[in-house]
Amino acid sequence: MRETRFKKPIHPSIRLFATAGIAISLLSSCGGSDNPITPVVTSPVVKSTTYGPIEGVDNAATTGTYTWKGVPFAKAPVGALRWRAPVDPDTWTATRPTKEFGNACAQYGRIYGPGANNRYDQTIGTTLNQAVGSEDCLYLNIWRPSTTDTNLPVIVFFHGGSNVSGYTADPMYDGANLARTANAVVITPNFRLGILGFFNAASLRTGTDAATDSGNFAILDSIKALQFINRNIAAFGGNASNVTIMGESAGAINVYALQTSPMMVNANPKLFHKIVPMSGGLGLASNLPAGSIPLMNPVSTAVSQGTAMLHNLLIADGRATDTASAQAYLATQSNAQIADYLRSKTPSALFTTLLTRVAALGLSGSGPIPEGTVVTTDAIAAINAGNYVRGPVLAGNTRDEGKLFPSFLPLVGGTGNARAVTDAALFAHHFSYNPDAPAQTTIEQWISPSYLPVDAPVTGFTARAQQLNNAFFLSNRDVILNALKARQPEVWYYQFNWDEQPAPWNQIYGAAHLFDLPFVFGNFGPSLMANIMNTTANRAGRLDLSNAMMRSIGTFARTGNPNDSVLGTTWPAWPQKLLFDANLTQKQISVE
Repeated sequence: MRETRFKKPIHPSIRLFATAGIAISLLSSCGGSDNPITPVVTSPVVKSTTYGPIEGVDNAATTGTYTWKGVPFAKAPVGALRWRAPVDPDTWTATRPTKEFGNACAQYGRIYGPGANNRYDQTIGTTLNQAVGSEDCLYLNIWRPSTTDTNLPVIVFFHGGSNVSGYTADPMYDGANLARTANAVVITPNFRLGILGFFNAASLRTGTDAATDSGNFAILDSIKALQFINRNIAAFGGNASNVTIMGESAGAINVYALQTSPMMVNANPKLFHKIVPMSGGLGLASNLPAGSIPLMNPVSTAVSQGTAMLHNLLIADGRATDTASAQAYLATQSNAQIADYLRSKTPSALFTTLLTRVAALGLSGSGPIPEGTVVTTDAIAAINAGNYVRGPVLAGNTRDEGKLFPSFLPLVGGTGNARAVTDAALFAHHFSYNPDAPAQTTIEQWISPSYLPVDAPVTGFTARAQQLNNAFFLSNRDVILNALKARQPEVWYYQFNWDEQPAPWNQIYGAAHLFDLPFVFGNFGPSLMANIMNTTANRAGRLDLSNAMMRSIGTFARTGNPNDSVLGTTWPAWPQKLLFDANLTQKQISVE
């Protein structure tokens, strides 16, 4: 369950009822009326949007927030709208309930995904590599403090998941604690994923719509969400002129893509003003030192993926037997016919082809395509030229990013996958683990022998993971933060060092990729990692550090500077960094 510390406020409607009651009593004592006055109570969770009225949930008594979930910001991108830029939803007149999360976007099941039920439950472990979610998924969620405050800073968070998985209904992303602690409006939008979110196929390009032709549908969805926020957030007490976009992992990559997008550079009105990229970057191979692993691939990779998908769909359907016959078949078809064929495929058919055929070619990944209209051709060059959305930047990484990616360690000289268990076994184990009990496993059951002992120089798991961190995360971090710092002084950076998990998880994970997310949102369960990281013994330290992180993010969103008295030290600008850590009982924040 979520751990939080919350003092119940007096609900505004209680004050209103009480005031109305006093007024009625006074009227009665003066003789009353044949037509007694009925007080009009306006619900704080009924709001008007540009598409129609919505009604959320009043959680003032439990979380100190008002919440709207499953708010549509675009029409379902299905049928003829698949692989097109998002369009406005149909309007409505009756008040629409927005009390439940919208569907997760269509994706194949992963241990970080939604499973069969759009929530964290056991079906995540039984739907791995199967189609889950829905194409009808362009919804966002809003949390705000249950106060009457207006002009609040707005924080828009884009989830991670390698741009192929993830969902805003993940309980780790519940925005209530962050909204209340930061005194901000917190929003989490969905966006299309994988080959439905990023897809470059010649037959889909019309030449009349540059946005659609870009293939960057996930980024276009994110822009559409920001446009909705700009037009509607005042009704929720937010300031449309003070929007911070925040993302983790793939979400951070997308945030950088938005910051350097030609569409956003030229946007009027400006749709965001500050950015918080966590564990991300946007470097091409040409931007990075030798031996680095870029976080962005060239357009040619996306073109190759689109071609391979089409050829292998035709082979799977029996319309071709190999690449040559697929090309011959396509020569008999018009672009419109091929587009109709692609749009006729179910998500399950698309993902099956991707995972069973295209992945073997090294073409199963997804991410921003640097085509020059929606996503800039070179983010670092764009920043160097001043062609980006200038604004304060608060970036961060975890100390042990690489430990979450044991299968990547051969990229830096390791021998085989460092993880000794399958995803299914990992999920089942973590789902039921008791972190307060004595250790129920050993490190040898989790880490392959070639990476043991874990602390061996060069070849040990920790050393290899750090080599991956340097080549993958930190090289991409340095090139973009240094470019930004050369153009503006407002660049801050943190490193997350907390590793107070019980053994052996403190060595298997430590301060791994994504382990800062529970602290940023103040949510310590349920989640994939909750049962191996959160103990009764480390609770006080966790909550103290989490409060400091949420407070500093709130201060940054409000002022553009993350320095807050709760830190107990002064946060200097990049290239210096703030270290977020805690012992079992209290935060330990320092500067390096």
